[in-house]
Amino acid sequence: MLETLLPNVDWIDLWQACHDTFSMLGWSLLFTLVLGLPLGVLLFLTGKRQLLSQPVVYGLLSFVVNVLRSVPFVILLIVMIPLTTLITGTSFGVAGVVPPLVVGATPFFARLVETALREVDRGIIEATQAMGATTRQIVFGALLPEALPGILAAATVTAITLVSYSAMSGLVGGGGLGDLAVRNGYQRFQTDVMVVTVILLLVLVQALQMAGDRLVTHFSRK
Repeated sequence: MLETLLPNVDWIDLWQACHDTFSMLGWSLLFTLVLGLPLGVLLFLTGKRQLLSQPVVYGLLSFVVNVLRSVPFVILLIVMIPLTTLITGTSFGVAGVVPPLVVGATPFFARLVETALREVDRGIIEATQAMGATTRQIVFGALLPEALPGILAAATVTAITLVSYSAMSGLVGGGGLGDLAVRNGYQRFQTDVMVVTVILLLVLVQALQMAGDRLVTHFSRK
C-alpha cells in the first residue's frame, strides 16, 4: 500500500534523515541553552536600573545580539563555512551545521530570556535585596525560579526555530529532513518525498510545542 502511494520514498534514507534532524536539534539546542541562558541573564542584569546596571556593557552586548539576529540563517550558514570547518573539520552533515545553528539561535534565546526576567515582579527582587542577598543569590534564588515558566516557553520557541533552521541547512548539504526534501523532493521532482518530509517536520514541531506547553503549565502551578 505504502509502496503504491509513496513509490519514491526510501525508508532507510528517511530514517537516517530523521536521525540526523534529531541529532542536529539535540546538540544545537543543548549548546544554545548553555550559552543563551547566561547571556540573557547578563543582558538583564546590565540593563537600565537593574542590579548590575552597566549601559556600556549592555549596549555592546545588545548590539552584538541584534547583529547576529538580523543575519538570515541561510547567509549565516555560508559565511560561517570557514569557521565551521576549523571547529568541526567539515562544513557538511550534522557536524557542519551545529555551529551555525548555535550562533543563529543563541542571540534569539538570550533575548527571550531577558524578556522573561523582566516580567518578574520587581518587588521580589527588592525583598531579597532587603534581606541582604547577594546578586548571585538573587539570580539563582529568586529571578530564575520565578522566570522559569517564561524561560521554558522561550526554550520551546527556540527548539521550534532550530527545526526550521535545520531544514534550511539542507540547501547547503546539511543533512536531515531538509536535505532529503531538497535533494530528492525538489531536485528530482519526487513530490511524495517532499510531502512525507513536510509531514514529519510538522509532527516534530507539534510534539515540541505540546511538550513545552506541558512543562510551562506544570511549573506555573503555585
